[in-house]
Amino acid sequence: MSKELRNLCMLEDAIDYRFKDLSLLKRAMTHSSYQGEMQWKRETNNERLEFLGDAVLELVISDFLYNKYPHEPEGELTKKRSSLVFEAALNVCAKDIELGDYLYLGKGEDMCGGREKPSILSDAFEALIGAIYLDGGIENAKRFIREHIISDIDELVLLKDGKTALQQLVQQDENNSLRYETEDFGGPQHNKVFKSKVYVNDKLVAEGKGHSKKNAEQQAALNALKKLKAEN
Repeated sequence: MSKELRNLCMLEDAIDYRFKDLSLLKRAMTHSSYQGEMQWKRETNNERLEFLGDAVLELVISDFLYNKYPHEPEGELTKKRSSLVFEAALNVCAKDIELGDYLYLGKGEDMCGGREKPSILSDAFEALIGAIYLDGGIENAKRFIREHIISDIDELVLLKDGKTALQQLVQQDENNSLRYETEDFGGPQHNKVFKSKVYVNDKLVAEGKGHSKKNAEQQAALNALKKLKAEN
């Protein structure tokens, strides 16, 4: 078995789905930088599959929310959906299955930390959904989305606005104070690392890291929410 085939089979194991057409899986993992470097036709990268996967994901999430919250108005359903299909949430889902390890990237993109970039990972995750849909139909795509997104719905929703949720929790007592300390840990411009610490009443509660100040603070807030809820 070739190294390429072995890697694709390992990814199939990670997502618990066997492709009838493995070329779809390879295309889903092929970033435009690799396609360009190999001088392949443009349609061999994952952008078209990402387009399709985005639509499938939105449909499945919409169907789930419509049935789960029968009395919610359209505006609230839209908010919930947007918190599940935005980049940071899909990035978390992609990292859960270590999708970055299986990407085909151009040498320059790979050296610049492309396997960790939220935009690349979230796009590849959507492309993977598109590939599963084409290979196995809507039911297999639904199963994948249920297992890898909907099963973590509560945590992913908080990623969108964890800071607001934490503020509401802390300020249930008006005497409580909440503050963040966020540092730039440096790194190249395209891949900076920020670390944020969140304090409640001047006591360190949790920390978080991200590639922007906002992402680091959101992650710190999410970790703080988990800790505070576990203690109560």
